[in-house]
Amino acid sequence: MKLYPLFADLAGRRVLVVGGGAVAERKAAALLEAGAAVTVGALAATENLQAWAAAGRIELRLDGFEQAWLDGCWLVIAATGEPLLNRRIATLAEKRRLFVNVVDDAELCSFHVPAVIDRDPVTIAISSGGTAPVLARLLREGLESLLDPALGPLAALAARLRGKIRARLPDLGARRRFYEQLFAGPVLQLLRRAQPEQAEAEAERALAGAVTQSVGSVVLVGAGPGDPGLLTLRGLRALQEADVILYDRLVAAEVLALARRDAERIEVGKEAGNHHVTQERIHALLLEHAQQGRRVVRLKGGDPFVFGRGGEELEHLRAHGVPYEVVPGITAALACAAYAGVPLTHREHAQSVRFLTAHCRGSHDTLDWPALARERQTLAVYMGVSELGTVQEQLLAHGRAASTPFALVENGSRMKQRVVTGTLARLQQLATAHEVRSPALLILGEVAALARELAWFGAPPVGDCSEIDASSVAETPLARRA
Repeated sequence: MKLYPLFADLAGRRVLVVGGGAVAERKAAALLEAGAAVTVGALAATENLQAWAAAGRIELRLDGFEQAWLDGCWLVIAATGEPLLNRRIATLAEKRRLFVNVVDDAELCSFHVPAVIDRDPVTIAISSGGTAPVLARLLREGLESLLDPALGPLAALAARLRGKIRARLPDLGARRRFYEQLFAGPVLQLLRRAQPEQAEAEAERALAGAVTQSVGSVVLVGAGPGDPGLLTLRGLRALQEADVILYDRLVAAEVLALARRDAERIEVGKEAGNHHVTQERIHALLLEHAQQGRRVVRLKGGDPFVFGRGGEELEHLRAHGVPYEVVPGITAALACAAYAGVPLTHREHAQSVRFLTAHCRGSHDTLDWPALARERQTLAVYMGVSELGTVQEQLLAHGRAASTPFALVENGSRMKQRVVTGTLARLQQLATAHEVRSPALLILGEVAALARELAWFGAPPVGDCSEIDASSVAETPLARRA
């Protein structure tokens, strides 16, 4: 975040606008809406600015800019249309530690005027840091259509009832739940129908019947593979309602940033060979926070029920009577394949797909290698970077063709995604040569040959596809079309 978002209370505070044209008029109008004491200085001024001055709404100085105009100001806006004068104003303001906005010159600005959505007392501001004001305006237009006009009266009603709510619901969790019900229930519907008295009476009735103590719960949320756009709407809602979040190492920072700002965040990440938080400790943390009446989100990369030990955590919660729910996520195999352009099934190449983990060498003894080595099926191997050599050895030993294509997807769906392709015969060699690191998912099977042709996200695949082109898809419809 380059800019720090700030909502300034300018009521009664002096703000200087230098310039007398249409742009200066718009700036002055917005400042008047905020209650500022506006001074406009320019050699000439629009009719509206002159009328506002005559009515006593603004102070108007029809003269050339003087440094003394800055005395007593809190903010300064330079809108003269003269670059040299604007720069001088910005320099003098900076020396006085005054925030200054120079119209159409982002480099000289110490604050930016955002595009605003007004649902008084709710205000939403959108800024592009001065780099793309048209984009900010388009975003505002899109959000305007989504935000209920009754949000302002609803916020005002909540403010009037705030003291009663705090007295009735001293428990923070119970109070937060009441607000959520208030903002989504019949009170809002009454305000939409322009019935404020009935809305306030309904809010009073709801408050009288509100539960005074909060009951804790746990939501297992699949965070998806990394791209925050792949988080489900239900998962987003859970993050914004959470009091505490226990998150894994593979959860992307961009996903975690979508949570409530004041939610407590606890990293409980685990990786091969480094379990700095044991599963037993995770169970204890879930129970501890839920029993304190807090809403806990257990945030897992991918999907909580695909190699995520989500079932074990639910068993523990159920045994201790803790309410829970599960929000599925897009598992890594689906996302990595899609973002690498690899269909997991294809009627020409694979009629089935198998998900497996090569998390540690001991797990290899439980895998059905002869079945995994059969052709015309896709293998999606999780957490297998450190065991690629063993996977390669076992599959070759049990009859999988050395020419079978593979695609190793590192950081799938993220901006740093990288795809390494080749054949099973050179799997370990190519992974080592390209220094593939976790998180990475191995997709092995005939469909992996399509990675080169269908890639659409990030950099093109790297590796060696000469063997794939020569043998794996020879005489297939795909090869003939190519």
